[in-house]
Amino acid sequence: MSALFAPKWRKPILYGLTGAILLLVIVVAHEVMTPFVMALVLAYVLTPAVSFVERARVPRGWAIVLVYVVVLGSLGLFVRLAAPRVGQELGNLGREMRHNAAVARSEWIPVAQKRLTDLGLAGHDPEEHERAPAIVVKPRADGSYAVDVGRGVVIEPKGQDSWIIAPREPEGRVDLAHLADEAIAKSFAYVHANAVDLLKFGGNLVASSVRAIFLGGLMLMVSAYLILTREKILAFLASLVRPESRASFGELLARIDSGLAGVVRGQLLICVINGGLTAVGFALVGLKYWPVLALFATVLSLIPIFGVIISSVPAVAIGLTQNVGTALFVFAWIVVVHQIEANLLNPKIMGDAAKIHPVLVIFALVVGEQLFQTKGALLAVPVMSIAQSVFLHFKEKT
Repeated sequence: MSALFAPKWRKPILYGLTGAILLLVIVVAHEVMTPFVMALVLAYVLTPAVSFVERARVPRGWAIVLVYVVVLGSLGLFVRLAAPRVGQELGNLGREMRHNAAVARSEWIPVAQKRLTDLGLAGHDPEEHERAPAIVVKPRADGSYAVDVGRGVVIEPKGQDSWIIAPREPEGRVDLAHLADEAIAKSFAYVHANAVDLLKFGGNLVASSVRAIFLGGLMLMVSAYLILTREKILAFLASLVRPESRASFGELLARIDSGLAGVVRGQLLICVINGGLTAVGFALVGLKYWPVLALFATVLSLIPIFGVIISSVPAVAIGLTQNVGTALFVFAWIVVVHQIEANLLNPKIMGDAAKIHPVLVIFALVVGEQLFQTKGALLAVPVMSIAQSVFLHFKEKT
């Protein structure tokens, strides 16, 4: 037991316990770790810009403020210029969806109903009812009448002295118009019955907005502290290893920085280029709501592979509402942009050091999304890049 606490084992035991406690804290408090993780990513992205301003003999604190003003001002200007157009397009999209719903109710559903009827999967048409009457009245010899009610009729009481005779809906058959009316009626009934819950949702939405603003300010503040004290942070990390191993530790940090520079900074630059190319193609072909779709594609480009697939579905679908040629052009343009990204942008911007095998990228995305949903999908590839850099470093050293 005393050998376990010998001086040469004290530091590894301390580091092991500290790492286990830190991992436990991250797992338990992962829901509140988001602003700190995003602050770390933001600090890493903005550090080169701050260093560039510092080279002009500007103090680091003022350099951080200047970079924040430029970045946040650019984002604010973009939102101010793009928001009216995006809002207008979203409004047009909402009106067209309502129009399409009315067209579906008046045109598409009757056509589908007729085809189902022809296949024997829907109710009988009026002519069939005329050929096969549900009620047959026959006179008797004593002057009375015999009433024969068919199986396609239901008799229900109405009040105390009245009855209603109505055709029975055949079992196993579908009435699309009835289903559509029933769905609309249930929707209005839901809104009426859950008005209080909807008001609570509105309150929660306001609270969520306030919380998002608070977390955004917290993220900017933490990021500024990380950039301001980056040398101290690196010096502390270097102090955790033995003096004779600090050169190797510096090589490891350089390898991690090289990989993350491609994955994080390179991916952001590729997103901007992809968004611009996508917007140009969609505008040239006259795709409806192209500003919204291009912005959607730009944001989803942050997620490798899956982002392109997800963003292409609504673009092609809206293209089909115009004509087949538009949809085919949109699909072909997305493929061309993806090929430019894969064969030109990735090698030139990300570089060889940032390359991760596509199978590892897909595995990281699936695992990250499964464990931490959208946040996990966004951070999966950077984490995989760090893990790959660490593995390759120790592989070379051993």
